[in-house]
Order: sequence, then C-alpha cells, then structure tokens
Amino acid sequence: MTRTSRLRAVAAIAAALIWAISGCTVIPVTGPYAVKDQAGGGDPLSKPFQRMIATRPQPTWSAEQTVRGLQAAMAAYADDPKVLPQYLTPEALRNWTPSGAVTVLDDQWTFDMGDYDGTEPVVTITLKAKLVGRIEEDDTYVPQSGGWERPFQLVKVEGGGYRVRSLPTDGLVLTRSDVDRAYRATKLYYLSSRTPDRLVVDNVRLRLKPTETYAKIVLERLLKDPTAALKGAATTSFPPGTKIESVRSGEDERVVITLSGSFDPLDLSLQHALMAQIRYSLNNNDVAKGRDIDVMVDGELYTNYRPNSDQSWLDNGVNTAYYVSRGAVHVMTKEGPGRAVQGPAGQPRPGYSDFAMSKDGALIAAKTSTGISVAGLTQEGQWQEVIQGAPADLTAPSWHRDGSLWAFDRKNKVVLRYDPASGRGPERVSAPELKGWDVTNLRIARDGVRVVVTTSKNAVQLGALTDVGGLKLGNVRVLAGIDSKDTIQDVAWRDDEHLLLLVSGKAGQTLNEIDIGDGEITEIPLKDPLWSVAALNERVLAEAEGEKGKGHKVIELNPDQTWTAKIDSDAGGPLFPLG
Repeated sequence: MTRTSRLRAVAAIAAALIWAISGCTVIPVTGPYAVKDQAGGGDPLSKPFQRMIATRPQPTWSAEQTVRGLQAAMAAYADDPKVLPQYLTPEALRNWTPSGAVTVLDDQWTFDMGDYDGTEPVVTITLKAKLVGRIEEDDTYVPQSGGWERPFQLVKVEGGGYRVRSLPTDGLVLTRSDVDRAYRATKLYYLSSRTPDRLVVDNVRLRLKPTETYAKIVLERLLKDPTAALKGAATTSFPPGTKIESVRSGEDERVVITLSGSFDPLDLSLQHALMAQIRYSLNNNDVAKGRDIDVMVDGELYTNYRPNSDQSWLDNGVNTAYYVSRGAVHVMTKEGPGRAVQGPAGQPRPGYSDFAMSKDGALIAAKTSTGISVAGLTQEGQWQEVIQGAPADLTAPSWHRDGSLWAFDRKNKVVLRYDPASGRGPERVSAPELKGWDVTNLRIARDGVRVVVTTSKNAVQLGALTDVGGLKLGNVRVLAGIDSKDTIQDVAWRDDEHLLLLVSGKAGQTLNEIDIGDGEITEIPLKDPLWSVAALNERVLAEAEGEKGKGHKVIELNPDQTWTAKIDSDAGGPLFPLG
C-alpha cells in the first residue's frame, strides 16, 4: 500500500468514527477552480469554506444523538437534501417544510429528557438554547436574543434507533458555527430609486456552494430584488431575464463575466450602472479586488472596468468639517481652528442651533426660536425661515442628497420636507409606520435612502425612503433598544453601514457604533462628557466639555480609539455635510 493510500484509509476510518459518535463531520471545500491557484492557494473568485457532511440515523443511537444528527442533517441540507428526510417519520415529513426563515441558535445546547430511561417507545426531548438570529428568505440576517425552547417528539422504530415524529417549527435550525461555516456576510449594491447615480448597499448572508465560485453566487443574487429593507427604495440595473452564464479569470488576471439577456449596446447609462453594481459588489466583498473586469454578452465585449477609475457611485459629498464658535459657523482645518464661513452663518447669531450642511456645502440650516431657517454660504446670503414651529416641536434639520431639507414635526406627528428649488412651503411626507410615535431624531443617510429615527421610548428605528406610488418613509424596523432609564442624546451617520449613538444615563455616557447590517454594537471609549457627535467615514468629531472657564471644545477620535482636542475652547456643534 502506498503512503497516499494509507493516508486515505486512515482518513476514511477517522471520518467513520466521527460519524458514529456525532452524526456528522466537516470537510474543507473550495469549489471548482476556474483558473489555476493563486499565490497563497485558492481560486481568487471564490472563498474556501467547510461543508457539513451528515450521516443517516444509526440503530444504536439514543434519542439525544438522533436529535443532534437531525440538526447536522439540517446544516447539510442545502448541499445534500437526501439525508434529512431519513430522520423523519412519514407523518413528520408531510407536515414539515425546510423552506422559510433559518433559525440560528448558539452552539451550546441543553436537552430536557424528562423521565426517559432509553426504553420508552415515544420520547419527547425539549431542546434549550440561546437564540442568536434569523436568516430571512430574502437573505436578510436579523439579530435575535432570548431563550429558545422547543419539544421534539421521537418514536422507536423496528430495527433499533429513533425517528422524529414531530418537529416544533418549520424551516432549518442551525447553530452559529453552521452559519459561520457555510454562509458569508455579503454586501450587494443596488441603484437608489430616487437618485439613480448613487448606489445603496444591501447587507445579506449568502450560502456558499461547492459547485460555484463566490463571485457567481454574488452576481446571481444581484439579479434579484433587494431585501425587504430596501423594497421600493432601490432597484437593480440588470434587465429582466438576465442570466449569469459564467464568471472566470481570463488573461492578465482579468475577471471575465459572461451574461445572456436583452441588452441595448447603445444604452451607455445602463452599461455604467450595471458595471457599477458588479464592481462594487465584487470588490467590496474582497473578490476580484484591484482586477480588470470585462462583461461579455453574446460573445462581444459589452462593458468593462479598469481599477482606479471613477468612484462617484458612492459619493458622500464634500468632506469638509465645520464647527460653531460663539454662535458663528467656522471651517475646521487640519490643525483645528479655521475661518468663519461666508454669509450670515459666519456671523454670531444667538439662539441658532443644530446647524446642518447640504451635500455641496452651499446651504446651511439651523433651528431658531420660531422654526428652521436656511441660508446660503455667500456674502449675499440671507436667513429664510422655511419650517415653522417651536424648538421643542421640531427635530434637528437633516439634508437629503437631492438638496431637500427634512425634519419631524413632533406637535403634529408628521414628516416634513422642504425643497429650496421649489420655493414653496414644506410638504408632508407619508410615514404611516411612525403614526403615534414621539420622534426625537430623524437623520437621512448620505446614500439618500435610509433614515434613522429615534423615539422618546428609546427605540432606534431604521427605515427607507420609498418611491412607489409617491414618496414615503417606510420599511421601518427596530435596529436597537436602549434602557428605559437612559436618554438618547444624539445620533449620526458615520457611513452607509454604521450609525453612532450617544446615550447618557445614571451609569454615565456611552458612544456606540451600530452596524445596520447585523446589528452588531461596538462601544467607543470616552474620556470627557460629550454633548454631540458628527462623523464621515473614518473621521469622528464630538463636542465635549472643556476645562473650567474655557467653554466647550471639539475633539476627534484617533485610530487607536483615543481622543485628541482639535479646538480646545469656545467651540462645539461639529458637523459634516449630510449625515
């Protein structure tokens, strides 16, 4: 026997032993290679992962082992659906469906066996675990918390062993490790319905397949509609009926994507939009990063992309930082203090607060004692009141990338939108899901689609601006909850995927960064008490309490999570355009 044969024999025996003990094992799978291995191994268009291999129920297994084997079969179901039905009685097989949301549990389980001693013909086992999350049918991952407790009823069968007669829930039940092993958090990029020159990121969990590269899996999902969170707010540029025929590496390490469908070779806007969706969805998932991309249709080059070309599809406006000193708005320089802006906003104005800057830095808005006013940043600019209301009745103004100004009227419980281009008074925007809520903050993301809303009940809600049958703020869902004894002090968009939430309570202040994709919360350490926060991508600014006699100061977060004073006296209200 050769050394290779001996190793294969040992591996086979080891695998058999693992199956007999636990009902499952895992083997590494990287999928078929479209090109030769790159340095470091693996197809650059794919992602290595471990595929669960389950075995059928064994006559010698206990009821608990059978339930564990059933769960392993659920983990393997997408790749091998033949094993799982062998765990079920005909009755259970008729009444259960694997479709629907995927329940994700913590890896640590406990079993309540009741009075089971191994001889009963019918056994009910209650499985207890911590609920971690749920993967919806549209691939959305929804974080969950709390306990999960469900009964599984099993019966002894002729020949020994058990079969499951009653499952407590439809759909697959996976462990956190199963999901980490077989799924990948993926960023998909769609076109904004209101501003089609801007992409919107949609966070999903995609299951890897041993027969396809990750690149093809991403692109095939991109052909479908975005998730429910972006329903009516974003769309795909791929024409109906498009198919991904192949994704491979060509000469000079370029990525060659072959499509079929109805494509107009003269529609340049469609070409640009389609390529933007493809390249951001591949590059920002670390697939094909830094490589040329060619898209072929009917054997002809349809469109292509070369690295380091235009990046405006994720444009967030100008990145200049501003701050307020003695009631006047100033530009912040790299060193800190800077000149006052042009126009009336650069002049001290007692009673003006909550300044907000438009995308291009041409307009500024502020709350006043009688409402919200807007001024141009020119010498000829004048303050003009555009929304009326007492300061306590209006949330801070928030600019949309289309140039409109938004706020929530807390007295009348309505969302207001003012368009400077129209010159007319503010319009009411339909927001039925906010009915009856006491909204304390309303901030539009720089992508022009998502909206974060906080309430006096300390709920952080995430919605989207939809454009089906008229403009509406919809698709609202809970993003996070705060202790009822604490207060949400401020909220700011950091980028398209992260929010900053400043919360104060008896235990002090916390500044949390929330990932809107999976709900993960990261606490940012604080040293000084904060009054407000502002952010744009890597930069985070805050108004902090200064030394005695110097008033407030503006500080900036460093990469090592420490803070540095940028303006150490008589300064506050830091802001970036939009967000």
